[in-house]
Amino acid sequence: MKSIFYIGLGGGIGSILRYLASLFFNRFVVSGFPTGTFMVNSIGCFLIGLFFGYFEKQIYHTTELRFFFMTGICGGFTTFSTFSNETIQLLQNNQIGIAFLYTFLSIALGFGMTYLGIYLVKN
Repeated sequence: MKSIFYIGLGGGIGSILRYLASLFFNRFVVSGFPTGTFMVNSIGCFLIGLFFGYFEKQIYHTTELRFFFMTGICGGFTTFSTFSNETIQLLQNNQIGIAFLYTFLSIALGFGMTYLGIYLVKN
């Protein structure tokens, strides 16, 4: 039950941070590209890499702390459902090139940012 509390608390914080970050990044929209979600998900991937790397190195940490940061904050901050919805909207608006670019960059940068976060903590 304690873990659920920490996940919920982190998820609420992550969701608020996502909303604020999306507002900020959406000011820089380039020809229909969903900049806010793209940046939020990229940053979230980097953060989960940092947290994963940190918790893998640390012997003394609680499971609740890991749940709070990784499942809660990162889970609340990132949004696969919005990414999927925006991609479908781009396809429905015949912005096929942007949809495929968005999908490719989101996946490639997501893996890259997660790896970078882990690498920076472990080295």
